[in-house]
Amino acid sequence: MTPHIRADLGQIAETILMPGDPMRAKWAAETFLETPELVNDIRGMLGYTGTWRGHRVTLHGSGMGMPSLSIYANELITVYGAKTLIRIGSTGAMQQHVKLRDIVLAQTASSISTPSVGVFKEINFAPCADFGLLSAAHAAAQTKASAVHVGGIYSSDVFYDQRPDLNKMMTDHGILAVEMEAAELYNLAARHGCRALAVLTVSDHLLTEEALPSEDRQTSFGDMVEIALEAAFT
Repeated sequence: MTPHIRADLGQIAETILMPGDPMRAKWAAETFLETPELVNDIRGMLGYTGTWRGHRVTLHGSGMGMPSLSIYANELITVYGAKTLIRIGSTGAMQQHVKLRDIVLAQTASSISTPSVGVFKEINFAPCADFGLLSAAHAAAQTKASAVHVGGIYSSDVFYDQRPDLNKMMTDHGILAVEMEAAELYNLAARHGCRALAVLTVSDHLLTEEALPSEDRQTSFGDMVEIALEAAFT
């Protein structure tokens, strides 16, 4: 047990899928896992462990933003022995060719700062995905209906952005989409020798201002979860 996770040792799998929204963890566990068991509910952050095609896996929420994800990922790695962590979540498209409901596989994650800035100090560390997971996810995505894009994303510190100039700079440099967690996940995975990947579904578009209605978001995220599970166990 940790300050933020009440699970006993052994109740959390080595492979963990991490949506930001705890209710999405509940939905994904109940939809995709066999015999899911609630293993954490401290502060409303839900975690479930079950099996998928005979493989043991945990679905655990991360909360919004890199500081929140850093708390849960650190404890899952250092206390519970997580080896593979895959973020599954929504993202805002930053390129015209990336459409609503498309899948984005984050090869790299740029940021202004992360909770790891105090560790790296003057170094501009380049956080990136595990290539094995990335390759397996790309192969899995070819069998789904959703279009898939592989490339760099931007992990923002804020949701209500006041920097249109920065968004334009990201777009001009080919950044596919923006979210709020992946850069720190990749930092932590590198530090602790784990595998990490972000598999994201486009829910909003910064250029066209399109957005999925809230009722459509959950039903559009099934491909993302399946891709993450297939990548984890390939």
